[in-house]
Amino acid sequence: MHMPTKIDMLEATRLTREGRLEEAMAILRGAIAEGHARPAPAGASGPGPEGIDLSPPRNGGAWSLPFEADPGAHAGKSVADYLPEALRGLLSRDAPSDPPGNEGTFEEHAYSNAAGSRTYKLYVPSLYRGQRLPLIVMLHGCTQSPDDFAAGTRMNELAEEHGLLVAYPAQVQSANASKCWNWFNTADQKRGQGEPSLIAGITRQVMQQYEVAPGRVYVAGLSAGGAVAAIMGTTYPDLYSAIGVHSGLACGAASDMSSAFMAMRQGSAVPFVARTQGARDGNGIVPTIVFHGDRDNTVHPVNGDHVVIQSRGGAELDEVVTKGKSPDGTSYSRTILTDPHGRVALEHWVLHGLGHAWSGGSAKGSFTDPRGPNASREMVRFFLRHAHAASAA
Repeated sequence: MHMPTKIDMLEATRLTREGRLEEAMAILRGAIAEGHARPAPAGASGPGPEGIDLSPPRNGGAWSLPFEADPGAHAGKSVADYLPEALRGLLSRDAPSDPPGNEGTFEEHAYSNAAGSRTYKLYVPSLYRGQRLPLIVMLHGCTQSPDDFAAGTRMNELAEEHGLLVAYPAQVQSANASKCWNWFNTADQKRGQGEPSLIAGITRQVMQQYEVAPGRVYVAGLSAGGAVAAIMGTTYPDLYSAIGVHSGLACGAASDMSSAFMAMRQGSAVPFVARTQGARDGNGIVPTIVFHGDRDNTVHPVNGDHVVIQSRGGAELDEVVTKGKSPDGTSYSRTILTDPHGRVALEHWVLHGLGHAWSGGSAKGSFTDPRGPNASREMVRFFLRHAHAASAA
């Protein structure tokens, strides 16, 4: 059996969105039956980094290559058995909603350096009068946009409530066909080059143009964006005081497309890499809060464990596990790791029964699940408890 190629999926997606379902299905069935790739459709983009994703999730949002926790569960079935459902998901998906209205401003900006250029949206709360405020950088998942991600996470509402600046960098389709951040490319896992340099540049540009509280800069992301948040915490520990990773992977979990698929399915064979860029303190800890659904069929939940291992940096920490339920009844396990002084260094939330979606998110954005703990609120709580030691002093 031959899986449809990325070109097959892109063309099928285009036809589906135009309402040409039979033609889309013919392409996908043909790819399976014939066992070879089809030529690129007219107008397809030229050579460039390939998208990591091959099929859309059932509830909209970032495209993905799902893993199967139980490979025998679908024995005897072919890819064709699942294609109609995937295409129905595309047809029923609502267009991304604009973020909910707030009294602050939400405007587009741009940043360029030797690695290229990216636009970003910046939310400035209504209370801003030139005073120093914390900054959170939010990295969207595949196929998403800053507006979509802001709507789904409702981070702008929390920014208005707590007095935060929030920046949303936007991936471009010329860099990745599905607008995924290229977390799996080694060139995009290093300080001072590639996409990390662009995201760090956007962060510093905001710090130059607005008053940002010293030592109170944070980065968080979902899925591919979560993987890049982990990269930013590893490569720029001097810039970001804490990171949030939702349904993501550790820095260095993959080095190419093949290892990316493997990491997404079952976790990386090398779950973490040495912190070569220099940690901000002797123990090597990067304060991190992780959320991951234990029914995630897109990025295996073990990747959340790997993010914690990487952020821990080999430090001796006390560990306490608590269990609870969110207001809607969704159960979770929360592991808190504290240093010898009793300070919380890491939090790992395992969301029982949840899949690959932002926990406690809004249906106004894609790739969210309104069930479960409010990941956005918990991230903000965690972030505001952490600042660079030198700056805090």
